[in-house]
Amino acid sequence: MGTIHIVGLGPGDAGLITLSAFRLMQEARCLLLRTAVHPSVSMLDEAHIAYEALDRFYEQGTSFDSVYQGITDYVLDRASEGDVVYAVPGSPVVAERTVLMLEKEGAGRHIPVVVHPGMSFLEVMYTRLRFDPVNGVTIIDSSDAGQVPRDIRTPFIVTQVYDRHVASDLKLSLMDIYGDEYEAQLVYHVSLPDESIRPIKLYELDRCDQIDHLTSLFLPVPPVEGDVVSEDGETPQEGMPFDLDPLVQVMARLRGERGCPWDKRQTHKTLRRFLIEEVYEMLDAIDQNDIEGIREELGDILYQVVIHARIAEEEGLFSAQDIVNDVTKKMIRRHPHVFTDKPLENRHMSMVNWDRLKQSERRQQHDHLLDGVVKGLPSLLAAYKLQEKSAKKGFEWDTAEQVVAKVHEEWQEFLDAVAEGDRNHMEEEAGDVLFVLANLCRRYDIEPECALHRANNKFRSRFSYVEDCVRASGRDWSEFSLDELDGFWQKAKREERKDAGTPVRRKR
Repeated sequence: MGTIHIVGLGPGDAGLITLSAFRLMQEARCLLLRTAVHPSVSMLDEAHIAYEALDRFYEQGTSFDSVYQGITDYVLDRASEGDVVYAVPGSPVVAERTVLMLEKEGAGRHIPVVVHPGMSFLEVMYTRLRFDPVNGVTIIDSSDAGQVPRDIRTPFIVTQVYDRHVASDLKLSLMDIYGDEYEAQLVYHVSLPDESIRPIKLYELDRCDQIDHLTSLFLPVPPVEGDVVSEDGETPQEGMPFDLDPLVQVMARLRGERGCPWDKRQTHKTLRRFLIEEVYEMLDAIDQNDIEGIREELGDILYQVVIHARIAEEEGLFSAQDIVNDVTKKMIRRHPHVFTDKPLENRHMSMVNWDRLKQSERRQQHDHLLDGVVKGLPSLLAAYKLQEKSAKKGFEWDTAEQVVAKVHEEWQEFLDAVAEGDRNHMEEEAGDVLFVLANLCRRYDIEPECALHRANNKFRSRFSYVEDCVRASGRDWSEFSLDELDGFWQKAKREERKDAGTPVRRKR
């Protein structure tokens, strides 16, 4: 049984390898290099020092976890035969997961592990960037991009940005926290002749040519999480405790390389029906006064928002943070009476001001007034909004009684069409009846789509009660008269009133 001596190859310049590390490698019976893809290795070749590079594990592995585990197992197996010197890029104690794994698993196999001091690229970065780590710094490996903490309050360094694929994943994680336009420092080949340190916007990260295993990213202290930027660019001191990041990170994994096949194949168009379904399930939970259901359905709706945002982010269009920022700015812009010293005296003036501010926005500008009503809305809701918009221009009846009279008029025209037996005419007149009924609902601040949704649920519940009564009787449906079935229906209504604690209202 031998001892594992772990040494560092320094940040790149061979002159930065410690003398003790060089002697250990020179005298080693078995010298193993985690990778030979490092500038300092050329000095070993010039000094005719024999070594075995473990780069084959990178070629065979399917993930960084499997690569590091394979290297760890191999080094431990060689140490069971005698002393081993294991050399890693930089310093053994900076961003070296295999060192931690060797210490832990070596103890389990009773193999001593000695870690020798070494110089990392960080010392060179501190010097180049004139940055004192004594005030705090957060450092992670690029392979841990999905675990970037949102509450960073220190400068942030990401090491070993291997390639553009890694850079792309890293970019998406960082933009969720810092924003697309955040300026970082790309640190390339530090301490080597072609060293380069230059500013870069986060969205440009995976488009950069200077990307390899000796590339790092330095980000200054980020903004406080939850800060809201006002219209004039000022950031208030109060942060919002709400954190969307856990769901954003879950979605990133679901649509990642090893994610869920269903989530990965979704598009904005394929998700349309699910968004509609979730909204209606939310309405149902509200109608049932189901607080747990409301909470759950809001989560499902939020999931839809986040997956749409993720799809857009993958296409380089916008991010979840953009959505939050945009709607925050919109609400501030549309409520100057709340966020400025311009008070409004009443609700009517508030709505007038809302409409005026809304119409000034680019997406709200249309050739015709009713173009602003989305054509994909459910028909009753569309009817409500069409009449609501036209009414703001004075195009409506003066009183509710006039609307009631119009309901009767349209109903008679429908009956006349029925008498004609013309199905096309019947459909047209039926539509007119529903349209004017939607207008009547609006007169009394009733949203007809929600009202009909509630009526549907009521019918579903009462009919199920009737069905249970029939089943309990042991008789067939055909054996019941309509009056008997209606009796069950009336009993269902009484049970509803009893459960709701309200008196039964008799219809005349």
